[in-house]
Amino acid sequence: MPTPKFITDLREKIGHDELYLPACSAIIIRPVPEGAPIWEVPTVLLVQRADNDKWTPIDGICEPGEEISMTAVREVKEEVGLDARVEALLGVGTNGPITYPNGDQCRFMTTVMRLSVPDDAEPVISDDENVAAKWFSVAHLPSSVPARSRLMIGDAVAQMKHPQGFKPRMGFMKRSEMPGR
Repeated sequence: MPTPKFITDLREKIGHDELYLPACSAIIIRPVPEGAPIWEVPTVLLVQRADNDKWTPIDGICEPGEEISMTAVREVKEEVGLDARVEALLGVGTNGPITYPNGDQCRFMTTVMRLSVPDDAEPVISDDENVAAKWFSVAHLPSSVPARSRLMIGDAVAQMKHPQGFKPRMGFMKRSEMPGR
């Protein structure tokens, strides 16, 4: 999907100046089936981005007035054609600043959620943002998965396995990037 219209409208007024936008990351985990061998691990759905070839969870920008949970569900449907359901909040944090090739600057306040899809659901690329979608073992992620995404995937598995003891993460910075460290 191209840049949302409300952002292109804003860009006409502010040029390339930094925008601070609400966004989401949808971590879709497929649990280990009942009765599977003990060494089996969950799988995660990742998309390969068209702009940089990295494998990432599904991400998206919140439309004006849209609840962030609905953004996650909408983005999954738009990007891989699957009907998803939000299962849990994993955390909230900033991402950026990011400068795009055309000079546009953004910083995102990202809400990360764990979502589920039907057990037999298989993704189909439904837009031009991605070139591929695939289920990966959480133990064998592609090398291009960013560290921040690996952290979110780990949080999704931890929350799924131990929901009572899980506390959503507040920020996704590395300790070395935190103020005062």
